[in-house]
Amino acid sequence: MTLKGIKARIYPNQDQQNKIRANFGYTRFVWNQMLNMLVTRYENNPKVKFLNVFALNNLLPAMKLEHPWLKDAESTSLQVVNHDLIEAYQKFFKEHHGFPKFKSRKFPKQSYQSKAVNHNISVINNKQLKLPKLGILRFKSGQKITGKIKSVTICLSATGKFYAILLVDTEITTLVKTKHAVGIDMGVADLMITSDGIKYPTIRFDQALSKKKHYWEKRLARRRLQAKKAIAEDRHHKVLEPRELSDFKNYQKAKLMVAKYAEKIANQRQNYLHTLSKKIVEQYDVIKIEDLKAKNLMKNHLLARAIANQSWRELRSQLEYKCKWYGKQLVTVNPRKTSQICADCGYDDGKHTLDIRQWTCPNCGINHDRDINAAQNILKA
Repeated sequence: MTLKGIKARIYPNQDQQNKIRANFGYTRFVWNQMLNMLVTRYENNPKVKFLNVFALNNLLPAMKLEHPWLKDAESTSLQVVNHDLIEAYQKFFKEHHGFPKFKSRKFPKQSYQSKAVNHNISVINNKQLKLPKLGILRFKSGQKITGKIKSVTICLSATGKFYAILLVDTEITTLVKTKHAVGIDMGVADLMITSDGIKYPTIRFDQALSKKKHYWEKRLARRRLQAKKAIAEDRHHKVLEPRELSDFKNYQKAKLMVAKYAEKIANQRQNYLHTLSKKIVEQYDVIKIEDLKAKNLMKNHLLARAIANQSWRELRSQLEYKCKWYGKQLVTVNPRKTSQICADCGYDDGKHTLDIRQWTCPNCGINHDRDINAAQNILKA
């Protein structure tokens, strides 16, 4: 059995939408209160023992007595908040990850997670979803939901769409073994180049919609400036209830349009990466890829946008879990010198500038395509 996340678009009615938005607020409030308590506790005594999840969960009943409206919250979602907070808090001290931040209601993406307990989450005829505190609502998903549901994450996107991400314990059939191995070189002009000589092209989804997105980005910037001037005037004249950015409809419309184009670009890119990663996993048993540090490569400001569009990290992540699902093997290789060593004789021809796409080995005389040669070196590594 394998854990699998299935994303479904849900269509809550107005009452259910209000409950979802309220629960975002409940979980955000508990996170901020608990985090403030942990920070204060540490400031008072840095050597004090770390609290665990059970200790935070034991504080919830007292918190509900102090704030009665918290009783309307989905109970398991508050327990998940405590679990995530303790994980993040301990990682800061033990693994030197970033310190957990206080959450804002102004953040465009909101979410909360519910645990599956006593059949409180279920799928009805693959058309309706039963969720705790919300009841039954309609949903659409690109795949059938089968297996045991472990949890559900309810999300609200920046474009106002509601989603349910179901974590399901299900059976995944391993793919047929092909007895083939491949080396893959990641590129900018082409997204992937295989050691077999196949090039998978880069599609600049961001450029295809850039004019329309830029049109609304200009209007968003202008309307934000106008709104801030109006807010400043309200405060200067000491208006009893000064307006906020959320009160300006023209600004909100422009913000929504920019979010819609950004979401469309992200969805197109994600779909393309899923198609390619599944194809590679189906064709090969052993897949070797470069262990690229995209963060370092993006310091080149001339290529930063193009590199970000490639989403190499996302592609690697998809290959990792799909290889695990389908019984294949993924190997990461150090990319050092893969494009300057001859794949036939092993001669090191030195560093080549990015404009050199083909070169001839001075030792054996073979002409190389830079990317295919690199892919073949990755396969041999």
